[in-house]
Amino acid sequence: MTLGDARNLKPLTLHVPEPRFRPGDAADFGDLEVPPAGAAPRPDTAAHPRDFTDLAYTMVRVLDEQHQAVGAWNPRLSPDTLRRMLRHMATVRAFDERMFRAQRQGKTSFYMKSLGEEAVAVAAAHALDAEDMCFPSYRQQGLLIARGCPLVDMMNQIYSNTGDKLQGKQLPIMYSEKRFGFFSISGNLTTQYPQAVGWAMASASKGDTRIAATWCGEGSTAEGDFHSALTFATVYRAPVIFNVVNNQWAISSFSGFAGAEATTFAARAIGYGIAGLRVDGNDPLAVYAATLWAAERARTNVGPTLIEHFTYRAEGHSTSDDPSQYRSTGEPTAWPLGDPIRRLKDHLVAIGEWDDARQEAMDREVAEEVRAAQKAAEANGILGHGLAQPLDSLFDGVFEEMPWHLREQRQMMIDEEAASGRPWARK
Repeated sequence: MTLGDARNLKPLTLHVPEPRFRPGDAADFGDLEVPPAGAAPRPDTAAHPRDFTDLAYTMVRVLDEQHQAVGAWNPRLSPDTLRRMLRHMATVRAFDERMFRAQRQGKTSFYMKSLGEEAVAVAAAHALDAEDMCFPSYRQQGLLIARGCPLVDMMNQIYSNTGDKLQGKQLPIMYSEKRFGFFSISGNLTTQYPQAVGWAMASASKGDTRIAATWCGEGSTAEGDFHSALTFATVYRAPVIFNVVNNQWAISSFSGFAGAEATTFAARAIGYGIAGLRVDGNDPLAVYAATLWAAERARTNVGPTLIEHFTYRAEGHSTSDDPSQYRSTGEPTAWPLGDPIRRLKDHLVAIGEWDDARQEAMDREVAEEVRAAQKAAEANGILGHGLAQPLDSLFDGVFEEMPWHLREQRQMMIDEEAASGRPWARK
């Protein structure tokens, strides 16, 4: 091309992604392609990823419009298991609502709800082995609840009170629970991905049978840690499950800024040569089935799997966020995949294993359980009561043996606090 030809070309333009609906717009997801339940084939867990790349572009769904479980991905769970999953999701929702109100009352500084995303964590927890290690993001409190973590312990951490086992050293909701295979949450995005791969590689190198699972939001897939983790997992066939929770919004930025306009997030697995599934994240049975399938691949040394959970964040990113400033208020109700709790409840009703009376009774029981836990946690104090731990404990838990310079700094702090008359330092 000559210089003269170039001058005749139209100027270059930059594409800037734009969400479909803004405040004041009517939300309409009518053109969203939602394949029928049961349509997606279920490959053998030993199959090569190149043989089922189409599963990264469609959507694994189990519950149909008549609330029946259909298709090859139907996990055929017992009614008792389904009821336990339903109760755990209801507990997550009740816990979220009460802690949200606690933040609004000034009892804690921060909280993040998982409204509409409960199935992503709860169903996965039921599909994984209790000994498998979870590396979560900050909206997977359902993992802890499904694994039996006491609610009062979670609330103590949120309140940073005297019962907080982390001694107030983590922001509210950034739990760390070794007892329940729940790795410490980090406020830095996607650090958990390479950590999960490293843990999985260590498990494999030791000849263990435990696998790792990790979660991040779709916006976090733009972080370098995401791609570093997938590279290592690909090379070493690490026994790990990568969960991408595509809830359409990363704080106030919609999923297009992470690449959603170009392709699915599950399709990123294809470039790395690993298994990729796109799943209806509001279908608890689909989430369970996909996780169980991926876990079997990992446990039989076939390799990692990336699961995109297609769901929707029904409320704000956190208590610091106002979604009405950047998206249509009609989006949550217009979302075509429904509510995960309602869908599982309707399925149990449809198969004759549940009814409205039992649902109402369960909701009351769950609400009372959460209320009692809150009362017990607040007896240990709330964030607004001030410093709950001895000030010099700030230096504890960093090194196995505290180095000399930190001992000096701690003593300097104690001396300054004593001179100031503030009784914060340990006596």
